[in-house]
Amino acid sequence: MPDAIDAVARGARVTRLGPDFRWPGGRKVAVVMNIAFEIWSDGKAPGIGPMGNPLPAGTFDTNALSWGHFGPARGIERLLRALDKAKLKSSVMVNGIVAQKAPGMLKAIANAGHEIVAHAYAQDIIPARLTAEEAKADIDRTTSELKAAAGVTPRGWISPRGTPHPDSARLLVEAGYVWQGDVFDDDRPYVQHFDDGKRIVAIPLTMEVNDLPHAMRFGRSPRQFVELFDDALSHMVQDDDATMMDVTAHGHCYGRAPNVWAYAEIAAKAAKRDDIWVATRGEIAQHVRSVAG
Repeated sequence: MPDAIDAVARGARVTRLGPDFRWPGGRKVAVVMNIAFEIWSDGKAPGIGPMGNPLPAGTFDTNALSWGHFGPARGIERLLRALDKAKLKSSVMVNGIVAQKAPGMLKAIANAGHEIVAHAYAQDIIPARLTAEEAKADIDRTTSELKAAAGVTPRGWISPRGTPHPDSARLLVEAGYVWQGDVFDDDRPYVQHFDDGKRIVAIPLTMEVNDLPHAMRFGRSPRQFVELFDDALSHMVQDDDATMMDVTAHGHCYGRAPNVWAYAEIAAKAAKRDDIWVATRGEIAQHVRSVAG
């Protein structure tokens, strides 16, 4: 039975997985290789960029605008090649605007068997800043655009910055989504239940091995990115609990030539291990639903 009121999702109660939960094959660790394929609305730029010196107040950051466009221009292809060499599938977070700006690449991602994860219409759209009606419209528009271009209907959603509207989870259920990743209060999935009997799997987006905070906030190196994965995994497989770890790379950050090798090296390491389950977020949702009822 649902056991607690959700901290963010309005009207939801949650059922968490018990201490006996395990991933397929009795494994204790699931690893997800995420790619963020992000594009901003016309006239909008990322909130961060590679330059350390701040601009005068009110100056539009054309440097960050150019930096953010590296993903569709070059970075996404490099990250996908890294996964192809390791023979792994990714959960690819895609803005709906990609269907307009790079439809061929979106279709190629879907055709290669990667999971298309809806990521709002554009990266500058933060659901927490919208009304409930606007959040619903964004979900509907994003879903429609991605389905039309990719040929598949997305079943999972992660908001830009992982910052949803309080009604986002309910709206996603109503739109036919089976999982959402705007949760950070656990390191294993759980189920969100609503009064009408509908439910959605909440899959945490773990941030420890994520290139944006790693490189852009903390200034760490690609080598440290690999070391962080190695150190974390060595301890997680020995823990009594079953947990999950995301390895996330953005096309405009670790899709660059000096950095992409670190993502590729982690993918190769993960692919060789039989004591972890390397899965997409959709596969995780399917497993959770099978054991949680």
